Amino acid sequence: MAFFNKGFGRKRDQTASDRIPPGQYETRDFPVLTAGPTPRIPLTTWSFTLEGLVESPVRWNWDEFNALPHQSFTNDIHCVTKWSKLDTHWEGVSIDTLLEHVTVKPEARFVMAYSYGDYTTNMPLDDLRNGKAFIGFRFEGLPLAPEHGGPARLVVPHLYFWKSAKWIKGLRFMEHDQPGFWERGGYSMYGDPWQEQRYRSDD
Repeated sequence: MAFFNKGFGRKRDQTASDRIPPGQYETRDFPVLTAGPTPRIPLTTWSFTLEGLVESPVRWNWDEFNALPHQSFTNDIHCVTKWSKLDTHWEGVSIDTLLEHVTVKPEARFVMAYSYGDYTTNMPLDDLRNGKAFIGFRFEGLPLAPEHGGPARLVVPHLYFWKSAKWIKGLRFMEHDQPGFWERGGYSMYGDPWQEQRYRSDD
């Protein structure tokens, strides 16, 4: 059953310029940027796993994942390449919903998101909790296209969009922060668009 999550809504009195971080410009397109070829994952073999510092790992196949409570989300997204897209509409499963199915150990403070195609990106666990992130599988009313990360991608709207890992395969809970794919290449370990944390030197 789908419902709207008010936590991802925008105040109506905000102007577009108030919602665009420093150094960004608004686009109505949805540019496609990837570090390699686009994986094509059959739904019959797709799975999503929570692992690492948890009492017992949890894994869902596509049908099981889609049977979880899902929601509608409206949010702005900001790419490190300086475009911002406002009022994007998604459907998916909140990370909070997924965390109800696993016991995260108290020492877990960070998460590594990992994907089909071997992409990885890191973030603090607190940046996924409390309505801050979700796994999206529909975009603007349609199944998420492979070039945009389908069949499912992580969406963390308050961070630069490289943190919203395409073709998501799982989340690994960790005690210590570790760099992912772009972070190893010199990108920010955190990626706050409002602080213009594009590169490690900006942290």
